Amino acid sequence: MPELFSVALVGPDGSGKTTISRRLRETLPLPIKYVYMGVNPDSSNLMLPTTWLLNKAKRGLGAEPDTRGPRALEDAVRPRPKHPVKRALVEIKSGLLLANRIAEEWFRQALTWLYTRRGYVVLFDRHFFSDYFAYDIAPTPYRKPWTRRLHGWMLKNVYPKPGLMIYLDAPAEVLLARKGEGTVEVLEDRRRAYLEMRAHVPHFAQVDATQPEDVVLRQVTDLILAFKRDRRVPAAAPEQVTHV
Repeated sequence: MPELFSVALVGPDGSGKTTISRRLRETLPLPIKYVYMGVNPDSSNLMLPTTWLLNKAKRGLGAEPDTRGPRALEDAVRPRPKHPVKRALVEIKSGLLLANRIAEEWFRQALTWLYTRRGYVVLFDRHFFSDYFAYDIAPTPYRKPWTRRLHGWMLKNVYPKPGLMIYLDAPAEVLLARKGEGTVEVLEDRRRAYLEMRAHVPHFAQVDATQPEDVVLRQVTDLILAFKRDRRVPAAAPEQVTHV
């Protein structure tokens, strides 16, 4: 059986990633393995035992699932404690959490290699590269903590990109109306970051997610089938699809 490839559906909450990925699993005429490749453990279908335990501990301590929507860049960095002992403890905790995060990311990538070698198309709902791009990879006006710098370097330079990345695009106002999370300003910032990713991903396509769901599904399906045939984004992309 020939080795296949991975496809990542990316975009902000409200763009329809999960809905389209679910429908693709029902309609795409290819053998598929679905992998949630995002930052939310509550949505993950595969994870390391350590990640499961950390998530259970957080819930046991009263933490709610993260439904805040995207954060502003400046809100993603917490001030460091001034006391040296507290600061050292925070750094140790950050380092341990980073080690588990990187292990989790490589665990899911190892499963991806296994699935593609067995002849499956691996369908990613989100991708770590896109979820962390704005915060850990792209330049920011503030100095990132060492954990974010290290994580961003790994994702940019070492971690494999998906074979095909399909970005479901919609204006901030549409996303806010659909999900009610975040702000127009933050959502527009994230939209710009998604578009910047095309310079870092070998095969990147953009689909207008404001179209009817069936139209989006058809265009995403056409892109995947064309990529399977030619291993590139088609030169003549479907209507309302842009590509590089």
